Amino acid sequence: MLNHRILGRFAERLRTLTGEQHEWLDAWDWPAHRVTAAMGETDVYVGSRLTEEDARRGARLRLVHVVGAGHDGIPLAALGPDVSVANTHHHGGSIAEHVLMCVMMLSRNVLTADAELRAGRWRSVAVDSALPFGGTLRGRRVGVIGFGETGTAIGRLCQAVGLGVRAVRRDPTAPLPADLRPDWVGGTDRLPELLAESDVVVVTVPLSAATRGLIGRAELAAMGRGALLVNVARGPVVQEEALYEALTAGTIAGAALDVWWAAPPDAPSRLPFHTLRNVVMTPHNSGHTEETFAARAEDIAANINSLAAGRPLANVVRAGHG
Repeated sequence: MLNHRILGRFAERLRTLTGEQHEWLDAWDWPAHRVTAAMGETDVYVGSRLTEEDARRGARLRLVHVVGAGHDGIPLAALGPDVSVANTHHHGGSIAEHVLMCVMMLSRNVLTADAELRAGRWRSVAVDSALPFGGTLRGRRVGVIGFGETGTAIGRLCQAVGLGVRAVRRDPTAPLPADLRPDWVGGTDRLPELLAESDVVVVTVPLSAATRGLIGRAELAAMGRGALLVNVARGPVVQEEALYEALTAGTIAGAALDVWWAAPPDAPSRLPFHTLRNVVMTPHNSGHTEETFAARAEDIAANINSLAAGRPLANVVRAGHG
């Protein structure tokens, strides 16, 4: 069963890659009750979210394949012991480009300039001596919280434009790509140091009990008034009220938010971030490039073929016992 609207654009590719021996159910536009009814006959579920009820109904399930890296939408405890869970990646480069774009927009006051010009006001330092200059990025410092595929891709791109890179991660001794030369990589105990030293802080860690609310009032205050925060991880990693207060009070200079505290049909936040000129807002689309999802389709098809042939799966989050 394919229950993911974006990957649905690659449905024919999945069919071609997995061959005629599989029957695909294109369920991304099905009502919830129809998905639930089909779970009992489903061997492989491909999607980002699964309800506990549907997980328990999957009597034949052998594999749940997440469409991205994060598997927080899958109730692992509700799945049968024989069900494996796998994920896929390939989004690091796309997200890194998005992060750099947002940092440039905030550093050069693009949001304000765009809004003013649309309103008929031509305002630049050439005509208004009170207007502050924007700044270039070379020589500034970016701190990355989480240094996996996404974090290292961000570090590599920032490094290429002259930003100094430092990072904290759960295992600071894990090997790094040969072309990545950060100033330092430390454990999570060095988070206060990273916040204090960085002009830009980028959050890339997965959501877990340990990371929920990781960035709050004290952490935002530690960043300094000229600093920028970019969150491409999960909304709840950053405390909602604390961030809004920091942005309105000038505790930090700005933020770029690609992830939120709620999803449609609810508003992304219960606070009016949309009224702030120092926030770049995007609807969790930083990794939404054709290249990302084409590569993910290849991974998912390969794992389905491996499952059918009895071969080991790749990118296993949870191994089934069957």
